[in-house]
Amino acid sequence: MQRTLLYLFITASTLGLSACNDSDKDDDNAALNQPPAFLSGEVHHNRYDGSSNDLLTAGLGASGLAGSAPAFADPLNPSPEELRTLAIYNNYRALVDTSANGGYGTLFGPQVDAQDSEGRVAGDEYLAFMTVGDNNSVPVTAMVQIPDSFDPANACMVTAPSSGSRGIYGAIGTAGEWGLKKGCAVVYTDKGSGTGADNMATGTTQRIDGTLTMDTREPVQFRSDLSAAERAAFNTATPDRFAFKHAHSKVNPEADWGQYVLQSIRFGFYVLNEQFGEETPEGGHRITVTPANTLVIASSVSNGGGASVRAAEQDSLGLIDGVAVSEPNVNPVVDSSLSIRQGSQPAITGHSRSLFDYTTAIAVYQGCANRAPNVRDDAPFNAALNNVPANENACAALAAKGLVTGADLDARAADAQRILEQDYGIQPEQNLVAPSHFGANVAQSIAMTYANAYGRFGVEDRLCGLSFAATNASDGSVMPLSATQEAALFSASNGIPPTAGVNLVFDDATGMPTNLSLSTSPSSGLQDYGLDALLCLRSLAQNSDAVSGAALSGAASANATRIADGIEKVRATGDLQGKPAIVVTGRADAILPINHTSRPYYGLNQKIEGGSSGLRYYEVLHAHHLDAFNAFPGFDARYVPLHRYYIQALDLMYDHLKQGSALPPSQVVRTTPRGTGAPALTAANVPPIAAAPDAADRITFEAGEVRIPD
Repeated sequence: MQRTLLYLFITASTLGLSACNDSDKDDDNAALNQPPAFLSGEVHHNRYDGSSNDLLTAGLGASGLAGSAPAFADPLNPSPEELRTLAIYNNYRALVDTSANGGYGTLFGPQVDAQDSEGRVAGDEYLAFMTVGDNNSVPVTAMVQIPDSFDPANACMVTAPSSGSRGIYGAIGTAGEWGLKKGCAVVYTDKGSGTGADNMATGTTQRIDGTLTMDTREPVQFRSDLSAAERAAFNTATPDRFAFKHAHSKVNPEADWGQYVLQSIRFGFYVLNEQFGEETPEGGHRITVTPANTLVIASSVSNGGGASVRAAEQDSLGLIDGVAVSEPNVNPVVDSSLSIRQGSQPAITGHSRSLFDYTTAIAVYQGCANRAPNVRDDAPFNAALNNVPANENACAALAAKGLVTGADLDARAADAQRILEQDYGIQPEQNLVAPSHFGANVAQSIAMTYANAYGRFGVEDRLCGLSFAATNASDGSVMPLSATQEAALFSASNGIPPTAGVNLVFDDATGMPTNLSLSTSPSSGLQDYGLDALLCLRSLAQNSDAVSGAALSGAASANATRIADGIEKVRATGDLQGKPAIVVTGRADAILPINHTSRPYYGLNQKIEGGSSGLRYYEVLHAHHLDAFNAFPGFDARYVPLHRYYIQALDLMYDHLKQGSALPPSQVVRTTPRGTGAPALTAANVPPIAAAPDAADRITFEAGEVRIPD
């Protein structure tokens, strides 16, 4: 009773709800449910019957998610439901391998351990905009899904902040699927990134449901803050450009990721009490579903996992009971007294580099490293996605600037790879994965977007001469985005170009503004992936000229300082307040290198919390960041799905919180790739996290050192 009263008080006062003064009512019913003050505008509600449409698969079912993409009846004017269906389809497949032999439908997927043979889930969906603190100029999307199987007498909730820069359905196939099948409410947020885009030429933006509008009076996901005159001047100088929410909102959304997750939980409790709270004679609802009687797991993957970790660190109200995340994007506070040692290798002390730091290094050197003798012929997609002459030009341009050494291409490429491994702490396991990511502009797009976000720059700043636009496939020149592509942006975009037809453009390329991948750098006169722009970003990361090493001055120095200040605001403290937590990460992660993310975060937490730490860290061999790539040749034979272990982490955390089951010790999980021909994945390939791992597999923290078995 005392704990329930405490949470009712917290709900009524701290969460911005109204207290009930009716002394005739029981104390347990002393608070009336009111919408939290951070909600902005209408709460949209849709009911899904689990047959024609549903919460998890948008009516497609497991078979439809694995099949061809759904089409719009009118490609120029898709309905909100059509946009939602395609968004769920694309977001699910972006994170989960849905191929026949990759474990989909046997080891994981909507239909596995589900009541419905196709994994459809009936229930209610609530969608709204919210704001946090002073950042009220850019709406953040929040969503609550309540499956019909939700039992208020056995209440549970799972957070599902979007991975990457994805929109509101960005975690549907990860935390969303697990929570809905478990009968939990799932609370989502796009974390202030999301798919919001502003067509600078036309002023076209997206409403909360993804439909397009040019009406500046309507609430939309994102609209640039330029005045009409400023927009006209921008369009004259740089026509046909797009502004994107994550890159150009000027609010550094990552600094508030934890708060957005906590607010999504509070939104979830509001919706649950509207649906299940005791109804008053006046038509209101009393608060009966509270943090005291609801199990809350903070979860998700990648950026979403990082957001949930930050939420657990900042959870002053005790809303979160446990954490289970995969490959989280965490930027740990730098603690130079910590070290990381794998096997008998030298200890790593240069860990905990920021995302912007290591990503700009990858952007500069990976184009050349793609040609290293030990990867150029074996790395999947290397030949298909990367321009071989541009790889060679990148090596030549780096050599001319004194950034790599070697008498020939092989030596220069090997040196570029050595620099990434030895100077920047990149694991050698990522070498075969990295070329495909570079070819897909992963590092380049992250570097550009996060530089803008951390420094709170706008679209008009065109930092390092970079912008977003559709481009011609043949010569990379800027062109208008087609009307059909723009109509589908909500469903097709991942929020961080290149995406859905919008590309990275190097405005200062030789000749004309050009798609970055096809750009010729003025300094080299070579088509070298726009190395000049990438070196500019690298210079901002280190606050010194990336070529000469000289200190930056003037505007460049001011920009670097702004970015550095923004990075400090996103640093994770390592203090989970003793909450039980699980982190699973693949050793071959080529997007969020483990020596700068999961490994040092584990060490930081152990140092801060000591014996009271509830964190377990599971490092999975032969696993990387993007399971969806495992559907393709080259990846299918070498790598196993990390998603399998993310699901197990959630199961372990749920059983720990519900039944008191012990969490397995931190450990390396030894998997077996499918090998030649990539036969069907079985449980033998992906053994479970061991309840009692061998001593040789245990990850420990001793004498200030994180010790990882080979």
